[in-house]
Amino acid sequence: MSTDVDLTGIVTTDIAAVTRGRFIASDTFEKTIATGVGWLQANLSLTPFNVIAHPNPWGSSGDLRLLPDPNARYRTSKTGSQTPFDMVPGNLVELDGSPWSCCTRTMLADALAELKAKTGLTLVAAFEHEFKLLDAGLPKEHVMSFAGLRRADGFASQVMAALDEAGLNPEVIISEYGEDQFEVTNAPCDGLAAADRAAVLREIVREIARTRGWKASFAPKTSPSSVGNGVHIHFSLVGADGQPATYDPSGPAGLSRAAGSFCAGVLRHLPAITALTASSVSSYYRLKPHNWSSSYTWLGDKDREATLRICPMVTFGGKDPAKSFNIEYRAADATSNPYLALAAIVRAGLEGLIAGLPCPQVHSGDPEELSEEQRVEKGLRRLPETLAGALDALKSDAVVTSWFSEAFLETFVGMKAFEMASLDGLDEEAICASYRAAY
Repeated sequence: MSTDVDLTGIVTTDIAAVTRGRFIASDTFEKTIATGVGWLQANLSLTPFNVIAHPNPWGSSGDLRLLPDPNARYRTSKTGSQTPFDMVPGNLVELDGSPWSCCTRTMLADALAELKAKTGLTLVAAFEHEFKLLDAGLPKEHVMSFAGLRRADGFASQVMAALDEAGLNPEVIISEYGEDQFEVTNAPCDGLAAADRAAVLREIVREIARTRGWKASFAPKTSPSSVGNGVHIHFSLVGADGQPATYDPSGPAGLSRAAGSFCAGVLRHLPAITALTASSVSSYYRLKPHNWSSSYTWLGDKDREATLRICPMVTFGGKDPAKSFNIEYRAADATSNPYLALAAIVRAGLEGLIAGLPCPQVHSGDPEELSEEQRVEKGLRRLPETLAGALDALKSDAVVTSWFSEAFLETFVGMKAFEMASLDGLDEEAICASYRAAY
């Protein structure tokens, strides 16, 4: 008879996009809901390389509580591990129970609540993940092919089964364009749950790979020459009446007035929020023209080079186009905290809604073929080309910085500066290797 004790992880995802937490015996979970488990502020300054950045605002003193959300428990026995995978995202609070200003999950919940309070709109989202299997010894097959998926026989079906049992509502898994690269998508849901599911999906996929003796890396570039791994954040708006509010057949490329204003806000603040959605040095090896990622403040209709891509919709078979119509934010990867990334998109979109910004021009064609004057006319600005440049853009945008506490901004910028400094002197190959191992 097994003597194993099932454990439940109460977790938070930090600004390095690493999900960390504390484990309790599963049969004590109900007793833990009211007061949670202990945590400390300095953990927010942990880099992806597991060193606390110095200096940081926190030092060695201070304590917090990590309160599990009982409505966000994800459990599956199908990862291949000896005991069940059981993960519960939570919110970080002060010792008196008040929200901690640097909790990224609370930031997203607050942004979504403010969007609804000020506009009547709610946001539905889904995170689409790409990752690469390492050390799997898979036979070579054509990319994106039937055989390409079947060569990892059992892995894909196990991922889908585990995600389904955990409640993530998976839709599709494919062999992607890159060598040993795969993509998995979940069905859309409310914004907070979508970010929870993003954090959970990464851990489930990694665990399944680990139980097979492999590694799964979500790093944006596993090598300078490899195909990049993105996280595409799909979103749409729902009105106060519960009906889709993103689609209007008479609007530009089908965008409703509200969706157009939301997109305009995102594009206006895109250079600044890029640091929050593509948060590593190697992120910027991926965000280049002609790379099927994104490189300009560009709203495009079904164009995979656009940063905001209006997605295609199915109109046959009795489908209601309004229910499937959505927009894809493509300047993101798994080195970004999913709560923080989505919060930044929501906040920027809300700025556009409040200001009543007109819908941006929907651009078609290659921005690189335009003159600088033509790009300016069309509102096409190059995204930051380095993490340092993205941090400069963040610090210079007074609207974006106003969304966060001073302590959070100091922590984020300081941790990222320390992260960059730790990679000084390394070439791109070594930098990619560092992130490949970390993510």
